[in-house]
Amino acid sequence: MLMPRQKTPDLSLPTTDGAGFTLSAETNARGTIICFYRGLHCPLCATYLTELTRLLPEFAERGVGALAVSSDDEDRARAMQEKVGGDGLRYAYDLPLATARDDWGLFISTSRGTTSIGIEEPALFAEPGLFLINPDQTLYYMSVQTMPFVRPHFRELLGAVDFAIANSYPARGEYTGDL
Repeated sequence: MLMPRQKTPDLSLPTTDGAGFTLSAETNARGTIICFYRGLHCPLCATYLTELTRLLPEFAERGVGALAVSSDDEDRARAMQEKVGGDGLRYAYDLPLATARDDWGLFISTSRGTTSIGIEEPALFAEPGLFLINPDQTLYYMSVQTMPFVRPHFRELLGAVDFAIANSYPARGEYTGDL
């Protein structure tokens, strides 16, 4: 299980811009948002990533970078990027499902066939997760869903970043002792 204030697993994936992503090589002053999304088949993911893309300049002003990640292949990741539009959001693809579940604690779902937007779901795919990783690769914040619904709002995360900066607020949920 991932724990706040503890180092996260490294994550290295190909990206649609060809540069690739390696978490341990990130240089954002205040950290990196990793937004795991279900895939091209998910209309809610497109809406969610559109909101993140819209707020990217505000996160960047605070020294926070962002990455969208799915287990989709490159073609589907590019299609999602085109659907969402906008500049600046990096898209990583080919997330191994074992990495999604075992390293990042994401839930895995099975296909239900064609979605409401007419796109076939992959046989298996990861459900959403949102992580804010500190520059030293320790976990600051995470939210993992079992469903595509009721995700954290990026505007609220932006407010939380502002509060954390202003108050030197540490990651919470770090206690691992006896209860």
